[in-house]
Formats: sequence, structure tokens, C-alpha cells
Amino acid sequence: MIGVTLKQLRYFDALARHQHFGRAAEACAISQPALSLQIKELEAMFGAPLVERSARRVALTAIGEGFILKAREILLAVDELSDLVRASHGPLAGRLRLGVIPTVAPYLLPNVIAALSAQYPNLDLELREAVTRSLVEDLEAARLVLAIVALPISEPAVRELALFDEAFVLVRPRREAENPVPSPRALQAMRLLLLEEGHCFRDQALSFCELDGAQPRQLMEGSSLSTLVQMVSAGMGVTLIPEMALTLEMRSADVAVARFPAPAPQRTIGLIWRAANPLSEQLAEIGPIVRAAALA
Repeated sequence: MIGVTLKQLRYFDALARHQHFGRAAEACAISQPALSLQIKELEAMFGAPLVERSARRVALTAIGEGFILKAREILLAVDELSDLVRASHGPLAGRLRLGVIPTVAPYLLPNVIAALSAQYPNLDLELREAVTRSLVEDLEAARLVLAIVALPISEPAVRELALFDEAFVLVRPRREAENPVPSPRALQAMRLLLLEEGHCFRDQALSFCELDGAQPRQLMEGSSLSTLVQMVSAGMGVTLIPEMALTLEMRSADVAVARFPAPAPQRTIGLIWRAANPLSEQLAEIGPIVRAAALA
């Protein structure tokens, strides 16, 4: 294994994640032939095939499965060593990979980016928008440093910092504006528009409607909150959205907004990062900045 480079390990990690040479090469910002050559050199040094190649996808061999586990341990250790060095030099600077869930990103990121840029002028933010499950996986693999998500996550290796609570509101066609606000049980009988599976906001909405583990009678799915609101505007049903989305999503939608009586549904937004990250104290200082940006 003498001669294996960190760059080759990162390329192999990308290939294992994307299971496709083209997408892995794009993620690594190199050409596909260059990535393929690096993987072949890695296999030659290891003396065994690490991947099974086909026209549509790539699968790890049994040896490749073991190899990627060790490779990721090495990459994580190297990233934590880099963070340790950064932690010794005062304020945050350099690259910081930040993940954000889709039901927060469009509404909070502009203010957060502006606030962080003002507080940390030498910080180079790299952003990733993805559902919570993907963000946690990337965080634990050190592909992200920090993420803004809905809490709790309840992962032992992840530290959580709650920032603020946010209410959900009901969005319905404007013609229904004068109707009483439906109870959770009444919502079960309505045509309920929800995000696709994988979004934590979907699960939170189902929980409020007392539909954990079940489905409403008439369920329609959308890929984003914007899609859901436009579907409501077209008279296709009702939906729940977080309060932070109101300003942006109500601009071009002919809908009515209603707030639920107490106890209203809500979520807790917070930051998460690896508990073992040497930058833990500095990352915690970002919390008040994000909170202030949310209230701006």
C-alpha cells in the first residue's frame, strides 16, 4: 500500500458514494478518464479489483467494501487533524462545508451567509442542500463540518445546538379563508399535500395530523414547499409550511394562511456537528449568528 495518496482515497470515496464514474468525477472536479486512471492505479497497488464496472453503475467488490471503511477512517482522521490546526489559530477561517435542509435553505441562507461573511471575512463557505439523513451521513463522514437541521437528531456522535422554535401554518385556497381552522383529526379527511418521503418536515406534519405510520385518505406529494403552495393555489388541497417560508412563498400564490390554536405544531431548528470535531467551540459560536439571522 506504499504510495497510496489521500487524493486517491478521496476519489475512491466519491466513487463509492455515487456508484458512477461520471458523477464521482464531477463531484471531485476532475475528468472521468482521470478519475478512472486513479482508481486503476489504486487497484494495482492493492493487488485486487476494488470495483465491479458496468455500463450503468459501479459496485464495490467484497474487498472494496472493506477498503472503503478503512479509507474513510483515514480521511476522517486527516480532516480532524486539519480542524485541530485551524482551531489553534483563533477565529474560523478557510473552507467550511455547511449543509442545510431544503425547508430551511431558501428562506434562511441569504441572511446566514451575509451574517457569517461579516463576522468571519476569511471564511470560505461551501453549501450543500439535502434531506436530514444525507446531511447526517455526510457530517459523520467529514464531508460536512456543520449542518442546519430540524432537531432532535439523536445520534451519539453528533452534537446538537437548538437555536429557535418555529410554528407551522396552514395554507389553503383563498375561497376557504373564512372557514374554521381544521383540527388535526379534520385534516385527516382533507386532501393533504406533503413533501416527498425523506423530508423530516413531512414526518412532522404527519405527526401533527396524528397520522404516524398511516396515510391520509387523499395524499398528494410535492418536491418542494414552493410546489406545495402552488398546488394549493390551484385548488388541489391544503398543506402545512414552516412560518419562515411565508414571505417568499406567498408572493405569487392565491392562497389563505391560517395559524393553528395552541398547542400549535412547531419544529426546533438547530446546528449539528461531529462531537469529536476540534472546532467544536468555534462552531458553537455560529449558533447565535444563525439565530439572529433568522429573526432579522
